[in-house]
Amino acid sequence: MTSRLLAGTALALLLASPALAVEKGEVLDTYSDIAAAKYADSVTTAKTLQAAVDALIAEPSAEALQAAKEAWLASRVPYQQTEVYRFGNAIVDDWEGKVNAWPLDEGLIDYVDASYGGPTDENEAAALNVIATPTFTLSGQEIDATEITPELLEATLHEADGVEANVATGYHAVEFLLWGQDLNGHGTGAGNRPWTDYAAGDDCTGGNCDRRAAYLKAATDLLVSDLEWMAAQWTPDGEARATLMEDEDAGIVAILTGMGSLSYGEQAGERMRLGLMLNDPEEEHDCFADNTHNSHFYDGVGIRNVYLGRYVGTDGTVTGGPSLSELVAQSDEALDAELQLKLATTVLALGEIKSAAEAGFKYDMMLERGNAEGEALIMGGVNALIDQTRSIERVVAALGLEAIQFEGSDSLDNPDAVFQ
Repeated sequence: MTSRLLAGTALALLLASPALAVEKGEVLDTYSDIAAAKYADSVTTAKTLQAAVDALIAEPSAEALQAAKEAWLASRVPYQQTEVYRFGNAIVDDWEGKVNAWPLDEGLIDYVDASYGGPTDENEAAALNVIATPTFTLSGQEIDATEITPELLEATLHEADGVEANVATGYHAVEFLLWGQDLNGHGTGAGNRPWTDYAAGDDCTGGNCDRRAAYLKAATDLLVSDLEWMAAQWTPDGEARATLMEDEDAGIVAILTGMGSLSYGEQAGERMRLGLMLNDPEEEHDCFADNTHNSHFYDGVGIRNVYLGRYVGTDGTVTGGPSLSELVAQSDEALDAELQLKLATTVLALGEIKSAAEAGFKYDMMLERGNAEGEALIMGGVNALIDQTRSIERVVAALGLEAIQFEGSDSLDNPDAVFQ
């Protein structure tokens, strides 16, 4: 009897004991572990893409091109969930433009439809077509591009002349080379590049198939190496992790800055509201592949999994630990519950866009002027993202941190300026 009584008393005391307090350093460890897992998954899926590209180049066929497209789509799933690490981590911001810059003047890279036009006052290289032009003048300098290499793309072509639209590297350059231009406007269909754009000899369409293959390989190889570099920054000895840990309060600010800036200015504003205001299908994030619905959705998932301290990898592996959610709950349980609900609401709203697109109502169709259903879907996502940002601002105050200036967007903060 005595032993049973003691055991029962011990259990009651255990159940009555408050949970151990979550420390800021533990939250930063979880955040870094999730970053490492996300970037590692991005590397793995990019290497699968790399293998598919190599197979396409070795033996071009419709099936090989489709396999490369599917690998590209799969590679976007983990990468988009890393975007919440932008804005608060300088090492990510300084690097991100190499791998995910958009929109791009695709005429810099390859042939385009006649409706695309030529050079503009803003971008003299807008229709350069490097694939068809082994030598050219750029910024007054003669460039030898007879051999297309990762170094040429990175050091010479990317953001050439200081123009951000001269995107020569990263996911979207590869996307364009796999799909080609989407010439359907607000109509159904993505880019429709023929596999014969990579064929040999007389079967080659579009001209310069060998150089197109060389560009695709160089861009894909560079993407893999760039992702490998970033993955290394979040390992236990990585620079990004070390920088985050230098000051715990600053580290928590970095997490919240990424969450709030991606939610508000970047996604709700520049990626969603702006395109709707302009009714422009070129404002799609993944415009060539018609994959924008997935990019938006996984951005939302990425924000939520950072707050909850839990990430499910591409192979089902779960990475997690003490979370920002738990840290907030220690100060304000109601606020934590509020933000969790709003994050879930946002993922649901973005999921409705995703479901509609997968059923055939593509994102560029939603952007068409006068399309009430499309506007409602997109604005559902925009409004949910803005609403969760307001709660993120309250979290900053609840944790006793200095106010954070989240990334803004004229589309949200000064709509008249969009049309000036």
